Amino acid sequence: MKQLINNSPGEVSPIRPPGRPLLRQSWGKLLFMHWPIAVERLRPLIPPPIQIDAFEGSAWIAIVPFTMWDTRPLFLPPVPGLRAIHELNVRTYVHVDGVPGVWFFSLDCNSAAAVLGARTLYYLPYHNAQIELRQDEESIDYSLVRTSRPDARFSASWSIGENLATSEPGSVEYFLTERYCLYSNHRGKLYRARIFHPPWPLRRAELKNFSATMVEALGLPSPQGKPLLHYAEKLDVDLWGLKRI
Repeated sequence: MKQLINNSPGEVSPIRPPGRPLLRQSWGKLLFMHWPIAVERLRPLIPPPIQIDAFEGSAWIAIVPFTMWDTRPLFLPPVPGLRAIHELNVRTYVHVDGVPGVWFFSLDCNSAAAVLGARTLYYLPYHNAQIELRQDEESIDYSLVRTSRPDARFSASWSIGENLATSEPGSVEYFLTERYCLYSNHRGKLYRARIFHPPWPLRRAELKNFSATMVEALGLPSPQGKPLLHYAEKLDVDLWGLKRI
Protein backbone atom coordinates (compact mmCIF):
# COMPACT_ATOMS: atom_id res chain seq x y z
CA MET A 1 0.00 0.00 0.00
CA LYS A 2 1.17 3.53 -0.75
CA GLN A 3 1.85 5.73 2.24
CA LEU A 4 3.65 8.89 3.21
CA ILE A 5 7.40 8.34 3.29
CA ASN A 6 9.43 10.42 5.72
CA ASN A 7 12.78 11.82 4.68
CA SER A 8 13.40 13.53 8.03
CA PRO A 9 11.32 15.54 10.49
CA GLY A 10 9.99 18.47 8.49
CA GLU A 11 10.10 16.67 5.14
CA VAL A 12 7.80 14.03 3.69
CA SER A 13 7.30 12.65 0.22
CA PRO A 14 3.87 13.49 -1.25
CA ILE A 15 2.62 9.95 -1.85
CA ARG A 16 -1.13 9.35 -1.64
CA PRO A 17 -2.20 7.59 1.58
CA PRO A 18 -4.15 4.33 1.38
CA GLY A 19 -7.91 4.19 1.78
CA ARG A 20 -10.71 6.55 0.88
CA PRO A 21 -10.61 10.26 1.77
CA LEU A 22 -13.30 11.70 3.99
CA LEU A 23 -13.41 15.15 2.36
CA ARG A 24 -12.47 16.78 -0.92
CA GLN A 25 -11.87 20.53 -1.17
CA SER A 26 -10.24 23.18 -3.33
CA TRP A 27 -8.11 25.80 -1.57
CA GLY A 28 -7.11 29.07 -3.17
CA LYS A 29 -6.62 32.83 -3.04
CA LEU A 30 -4.21 31.72 -0.33
CA LEU A 31 -1.44 33.74 1.29
CA PHE A 32 1.19 32.06 3.46
CA MET A 33 2.55 34.63 5.95
CA HIS A 34 5.43 33.14 7.98
CA TRP A 35 7.59 34.50 10.78
CA PRO A 36 10.41 32.71 12.66
CA ILE A 37 9.73 32.29 16.36
CA ALA A 38 11.63 30.74 19.25
CA VAL A 39 10.63 27.14 19.99
CA GLU A 40 10.24 27.92 23.69
CA ARG A 41 7.55 30.51 22.90
CA LEU A 42 5.34 27.82 21.35
CA ARG A 43 6.07 24.94 23.70
CA PRO A 44 3.45 25.83 26.37
CA LEU A 45 0.72 25.90 23.67
CA ILE A 46 1.37 22.43 22.21
CA PRO A 47 0.74 19.24 24.18
CA PRO A 48 3.32 16.45 24.46
CA PRO A 49 4.34 14.13 22.84
CA ILE A 50 4.12 16.51 19.88
CA GLN A 51 7.55 17.89 18.94
CA ILE A 52 7.90 21.36 17.46
CA ASP A 53 9.53 21.31 14.04
CA ALA A 54 12.39 23.73 13.38
CA PHE A 55 14.18 24.88 10.24
CA GLU A 56 17.77 25.91 10.80
CA GLY A 57 17.10 26.12 14.54
CA SER A 58 13.94 28.21 14.41
CA ALA A 59 10.28 27.34 14.76
CA TRP A 60 7.79 29.20 12.55
CA ILE A 61 4.35 30.67 13.07
CA ALA A 62 2.01 31.38 10.19
CA ILE A 63 -1.14 33.33 9.43
CA VAL A 64 -2.85 31.86 6.38
CA PRO A 65 -5.95 33.53 4.86
CA PHE A 66 -7.62 31.70 1.98
CA THR A 67 -10.86 30.56 0.34
CA MET A 68 -12.28 27.03 0.06
CA TRP A 69 -14.48 25.86 -2.80
CA ASP A 70 -16.54 22.75 -3.36
CA THR A 71 -16.07 21.16 0.05
CA ARG A 72 -17.67 17.74 -0.26
CA PRO A 73 -17.80 14.76 2.07
CA LEU A 74 -17.20 11.82 -0.27
CA PHE A 75 -19.91 9.76 1.40
CA LEU A 76 -22.55 12.49 0.88
CA PRO A 77 -23.82 14.70 -1.96
CA PRO A 78 -22.59 18.33 -2.00
CA VAL A 79 -23.61 20.16 1.18
CA PRO A 80 -25.44 23.51 0.78
CA GLY A 81 -23.53 26.38 2.38
CA LEU A 82 -20.12 24.74 1.92
CA ARG A 83 -19.59 25.59 -1.73
CA ALA A 84 -17.37 28.67 -1.26
CA ILE A 85 -16.24 29.91 2.14
CA HIS A 86 -13.41 32.00 3.54
CA GLU A 87 -11.04 30.82 6.26
CA LEU A 88 -7.93 31.97 8.10
CA ASN A 89 -5.73 29.80 10.27
CA VAL A 90 -2.86 30.44 12.66
CA ARG A 91 -0.49 27.48 12.70
CA THR A 92 2.95 26.05 13.29
CA TYR A 93 4.82 22.91 12.24
CA VAL A 94 5.33 19.80 14.32
CA HIS A 95 6.18 16.12 14.13
CA VAL A 96 5.21 12.98 16.04
CA ASP A 97 7.30 9.81 15.70
CA GLY A 98 9.11 11.48 12.80
CA VAL A 99 5.90 12.24 10.87
CA PRO A 100 5.74 15.99 10.13
CA GLY A 101 2.49 17.88 10.05
CA VAL A 102 0.58 21.04 10.95
CA TRP A 103 -0.61 22.14 14.37
CA PHE A 104 -3.43 24.70 14.32
CA PHE A 105 -3.66 27.25 17.11
CA SER A 106 -6.88 28.73 15.70
CA LEU A 107 -9.04 28.60 12.59
CA ASP A 108 -11.61 31.27 11.71
CA CYS A 109 -14.35 30.71 9.15
CA ASN A 110 -17.44 32.54 7.86
CA SER A 111 -19.55 29.37 7.58
CA ALA A 112 -21.24 28.15 10.75
CA ALA A 113 -21.81 24.75 9.10
CA ALA A 114 -18.09 24.39 8.32
CA VAL A 115 -17.12 25.43 11.84
CA LEU A 116 -19.43 22.83 13.38
CA GLY A 117 -18.30 20.13 10.96
CA ALA A 118 -14.59 20.71 11.52
CA ARG A 119 -14.95 20.82 15.28
CA THR A 120 -16.87 17.53 15.17
CA LEU A 121 -14.84 15.63 12.57
CA TYR A 122 -11.33 16.93 13.31
CA TYR A 123 -11.41 18.38 16.86
CA LEU A 124 -9.94 21.63 15.55
CA PRO A 125 -10.20 24.99 17.37
CA TYR A 126 -12.54 26.75 14.92
CA HIS A 127 -14.16 30.15 15.49
CA ASN A 128 -17.00 31.90 13.71
CA ALA A 129 -15.98 35.10 11.97
CA GLN A 130 -17.11 37.74 9.53
CA ILE A 131 -14.74 37.63 6.56
CA GLU A 132 -14.59 39.57 3.31
CA LEU A 133 -12.31 39.06 0.30
CA ARG A 134 -12.16 41.48 -2.61
CA GLN A 135 -9.96 41.03 -5.68
CA ASP A 136 -9.05 43.55 -8.36
CA GLU A 137 -6.92 41.81 -11.00
CA GLU A 138 -3.64 40.93 -9.20
CA SER A 139 -4.51 42.62 -5.91
CA ILE A 140 -6.45 41.10 -2.98
CA ASP A 141 -7.99 42.77 0.08
CA TYR A 142 -8.90 40.44 2.96
CA SER A 143 -10.52 41.38 6.26
CA LEU A 144 -11.74 39.36 9.26
CA VAL A 145 -13.46 40.05 12.57
CA ARG A 146 -13.94 37.08 14.91
CA THR A 147 -17.40 36.87 16.45
CA SER A 148 -16.44 34.59 19.36
CA ARG A 149 -13.87 34.75 22.16
CA PRO A 150 -11.04 35.58 22.36
CA ASP A 151 -11.41 38.65 20.17
CA ALA A 152 -9.23 38.72 17.06
CA ARG A 153 -9.09 40.58 13.77
CA PHE A 154 -7.11 40.63 10.55
CA SER A 155 -6.81 43.07 7.68
CA ALA A 156 -4.35 42.87 4.79
CA SER A 157 -3.90 43.78 1.16
CA TRP A 158 -1.38 42.12 -1.11
CA SER A 159 -0.34 42.02 -4.73
CA ILE A 160 0.26 38.72 -6.53
CA GLY A 161 3.63 38.27 -8.22
CA GLU A 162 5.38 35.87 -10.56
CA ASN A 163 5.29 32.08 -10.46
CA LEU A 164 7.99 30.32 -8.45
CA ALA A 165 9.70 27.03 -9.21
CA THR A 166 8.36 23.95 -7.45
CA SER A 167 9.76 23.79 -3.91
CA GLU A 168 12.61 21.35 -3.40
CA PRO A 169 13.11 19.17 -0.31
CA GLY A 170 15.53 20.90 2.03
CA SER A 171 14.32 24.40 1.17
CA VAL A 172 12.46 26.63 3.59
CA GLU A 173 9.54 26.81 1.14
CA TYR A 174 9.19 23.03 1.16
CA PHE A 175 9.47 22.88 4.96
CA LEU A 176 6.72 25.48 5.41
CA THR A 177 4.22 24.43 2.76
CA GLU A 178 4.55 20.75 1.87
CA ARG A 179 2.79 19.23 4.87
CA TYR A 180 0.68 16.12 4.45
CA CYS A 181 -1.06 15.65 7.79
CA LEU A 182 -2.62 17.63 10.60
CA TYR A 183 -2.61 16.91 14.32
CA SER A 184 -5.30 17.60 16.89
CA ASN A 185 -5.90 16.88 20.54
CA HIS A 186 -9.22 15.95 22.18
CA ARG A 187 -9.72 15.15 25.85
CA GLY A 188 -6.06 14.34 26.26
CA LYS A 189 -5.90 12.04 23.24
CA LEU A 190 -3.78 12.78 20.17
CA TYR A 191 -5.06 12.36 16.60
CA ARG A 192 -3.62 12.56 13.10
CA ALA A 193 -5.39 13.12 9.77
CA ARG A 194 -3.68 12.58 6.44
CA ILE A 195 -3.82 15.11 3.62
CA PHE A 196 -2.95 14.68 -0.05
CA HIS A 197 -2.46 17.30 -2.75
CA PRO A 198 -0.10 18.12 -5.63
CA PRO A 199 2.92 20.32 -4.83
CA TRP A 200 1.92 23.88 -4.02
CA PRO A 201 1.98 26.15 -7.13
CA LEU A 202 3.61 29.03 -5.28
CA ARG A 203 3.87 32.62 -6.48
CA ARG A 204 5.55 35.67 -5.04
CA ALA A 205 3.46 38.18 -3.10
CA GLU A 206 3.98 41.64 -1.67
CA LEU A 207 2.09 43.17 1.25
CA LYS A 208 0.59 46.59 0.72
CA ASN A 209 -0.83 46.88 4.23
CA PHE A 210 -1.30 44.57 7.20
CA SER A 211 -2.85 44.75 10.66
CA ALA A 212 -3.86 41.82 12.86
CA THR A 213 -4.25 40.48 16.39
CA MET A 214 -4.54 36.78 15.45
CA VAL A 215 -1.22 35.81 17.07
CA GLU A 216 -1.68 38.11 20.05
CA ALA A 217 -5.05 36.44 20.78
CA LEU A 218 -3.06 33.30 21.63
CA GLY A 219 -1.11 35.15 24.32
CA LEU A 220 1.99 35.35 22.12
CA PRO A 221 3.93 38.52 21.33
CA SER A 222 3.37 40.26 18.01
CA PRO A 223 5.43 38.80 15.15
CA GLN A 224 8.57 40.81 14.49
CA GLY A 225 9.84 41.90 11.10
CA LYS A 226 8.46 41.34 7.64
CA PRO A 227 6.82 37.97 7.00
CA LEU A 228 8.02 35.50 4.41
CA LEU A 229 5.23 35.51 1.80
CA HIS A 230 3.99 32.95 -0.72
CA TYR A 231 0.73 32.98 -2.68
CA ALA A 232 -1.21 30.14 -4.33
CA GLU A 233 -4.16 30.61 -6.68
CA LYS A 234 -5.74 27.15 -6.35
CA LEU A 235 -4.99 23.64 -5.13
CA ASP A 236 -7.21 20.52 -4.96
CA VAL A 237 -6.98 18.65 -1.67
CA ASP A 238 -8.17 15.32 -0.23
CA LEU A 239 -8.46 14.88 3.55
CA TRP A 240 -8.69 11.58 5.40
CA GLY A 241 -10.45 11.08 8.72
CA LEU A 242 -8.77 11.27 12.11
CA LYS A 243 -6.92 8.33 13.57
CA ARG A 244 -5.82 8.14 17.18
CA ILE A 245 -2.06 7.83 17.66
